[in-house]
Amino acid sequence: MYERIRMGGELMAISPTADIGANLQRLRGMRGLTQEAAAEAAGLSRAAYRNVEAGLSEPRASTLVALAKALGVSPADLLLPAPAPPRARFRSKLRLKDRPRILHDVGRELDDYASLELLVDEPRPYLFADFNAPQGPDRARKAAELVRKQLHLGDDPIFDISGLLEDKVGIKVLWLEIASEGFFGLSVAEDGSGPAIVVNSWDRISVERQIFTAAHELGHLLLHRDEFNPDEIAEHVDAEREADVFAAYLLMPEPRFTKEWQEVLGLPLFDAVMKVKRIFRVSYRTVLHRLDEEGIKDVWRRFMAQAKMRLGRSLTRTDEPDPLTPAARGTAAPEPLRGREPYELAPSDFDPDRRMRLIRRALDERRMSLSRAAEILGIDLRKMRDLHQSWA
Repeated sequence: MYERIRMGGELMAISPTADIGANLQRLRGMRGLTQEAAAEAAGLSRAAYRNVEAGLSEPRASTLVALAKALGVSPADLLLPAPAPPRARFRSKLRLKDRPRILHDVGRELDDYASLELLVDEPRPYLFADFNAPQGPDRARKAAELVRKQLHLGDDPIFDISGLLEDKVGIKVLWLEIASEGFFGLSVAEDGSGPAIVVNSWDRISVERQIFTAAHELGHLLLHRDEFNPDEIAEHVDAEREADVFAAYLLMPEPRFTKEWQEVLGLPLFDAVMKVKRIFRVSYRTVLHRLDEEGIKDVWRRFMAQAKMRLGRSLTRTDEPDPLTPAARGTAAPEPLRGREPYELAPSDFDPDRRMRLIRRALDERRMSLSRAAEILGIDLRKMRDLHQSWA
């Protein structure tokens, strides 16, 4: 039985605590307030406020009125149903119990990001809002070529895909650390606070995989825009392969790949693949898949044999570098784990930085407190002070 509050002559039931907490977090973020500041304005302790926002306790009617006054809204605004979770498409299937938490975290971070853009008056329009995806069996490759053309990339490698997505395309890029080998990222549709791409920042996942995931999720946003459903669990194999093809040709355009490969033909296969992979910031698997597509004979078996001799270990899950089956090599996706990617890229090769740049601007212009910046980044105030002092 929920406590009731009188509004405009009517008795309204206080909604479930999860709705109140979500509304508090959203409204507080829009006003740039920390939990401590909101608690003080409402006459509450920080612990009491935090429990209400986290949905751990249900506020009394008098507390609800005080909270509404502190945030400059009516109590009815806090009683509204919580905003729906973002329309997201997951990169890989997760255990069902993980999905609500991830969607909640992503929705909260996107709301904070959108509030930050408004605070410094720096929104980014979505460049591909009217993108018409090609049709036909080769549409993923054609879509990648259209995107490169619209972004004026020519045949150059993409050296900063997170910067490209955030500053030119208008897609928010977020880190979310999930200790799982089965989750690499997800994308959020363009309605609400989207579009956005979320990449798993777990330190065991290779940078090559993180870069590829960002390109892969862009493929979903452009090719499968009508298929975003946060309740969908099943992974559609055809759509995943199509997004893999899009990512491979976005990161490694055919004309430039052909040119670079011709220039390394005097090297052993292992060294040639390693050199080309670093040029395009992709995985060795992405390079091998392209060579296999182009009919290079026995390329997987020969590469695996050379890699085992050079590194003293196999790059596959088995000890023998036997040829992979067509089904096993049917994807250009990289090695998922950092330890299995030879000569891996450094974390700085994929490091979303626009949100941090906006936070610094808000702090420099005194539009935001260090406490609020710490909350947005999910770090404590001491670490935020250290970060602030470390900026160039």
